[in-house]
Amino acid sequence: MTVAHPLAHLLDDLPSAAVATFLALFPIVNPFGGVPLFFSLTSSLPEAERRHTALKTAAYVIAILVVFLFFGRFVLIFFGISLPVLKIAGGLIVANTAWGMVTGNERMTTAESDEAATKADISLTPMAMPMLSGPGSIGVVMGLAAHADSMIAYLGMVIAIVALGLVVYLFLCMGGPLVKRLGPGAVGAINRIFGFLLLAIAVQLMWDGAADFSR
Repeated sequence: MTVAHPLAHLLDDLPSAAVATFLALFPIVNPFGGVPLFFSLTSSLPEAERRHTALKTAAYVIAILVVFLFFGRFVLIFFGISLPVLKIAGGLIVANTAWGMVTGNERMTTAESDEAATKADISLTPMAMPMLSGPGSIGVVMGLAAHADSMIAYLGMVIAIVALGLVVYLFLCMGGPLVKRLGPGAVGAINRIFGFLLLAIAVQLMWDGAADFSR
């Protein structure tokens, strides 16, 4: 599954693979969108512990995406899932995430939110999964990996994922004051912009998958 065919050929060399992967993942991971939840769940923690939790969250995001980058193809083979089917399924997942962002719905269910409020460590769940590296980003990574045909491409994608993890860490560490200054209205507007971009990506994914069936 590629986010769009123009991105597929960019996996041919390391810099292009890194940039294409980062640009494909950033809107759906949406580190900015995770800041309000992170600060609400860590409001009672000391600054040092909050930064440690942010670091662990970023590490989990990197680990989850890298694992599916290298082993997602074997999952597809094991279950007999074709690339066009993955494109359409991934597009539906991304569209669901995007629609929630556009309409202002939460990424997590009420039960997940209630559980998160009582957890001692929120770095793996709910922050890394499903908030940041959820099914949508996993599907995008698996799709990109399906079009990678060299170790250079894989190295570029790993670099992009690590860079994205660093961005997640920086946003979680320093995004609180920014979110407070912007206010709920501005934060919601930014999330809706990301949601619109994701919705366009989702439509492209499903269009590509349907086009592949007709070939």
